[in-house]
Amino acid sequence: MRISDDATDKKLDKVTLFLTESEALQLEDYLKQFLKKPKDKGYHFHLSSEDYQKEITVCIYNPKNISTLHHRAQKLILEDE
Repeated sequence: MRISDDATDKKLDKVTLFLTESEALQLEDYLKQFLKKPKDKGYHFHLSSEDYQKEITVCIYNPKNISTLHHRAQKLILEDE
């Protein structure tokens, strides 16, 4: 698991998510869809608040093929191994 602060490009070790019930259900639906996709590629989705002012990006990746991710994500993963 890698967690990054996109605004500062710094890694985070602990975060707390406060989700409404509808946001949690949306997250659950996204994750179920993700788990049905082929496992050799990386996928991501964005979970936004109702007013679109806050966003969580979730990325599922294959550690053997991080080249599909943007450079900042690759750097974070490689530096945190």
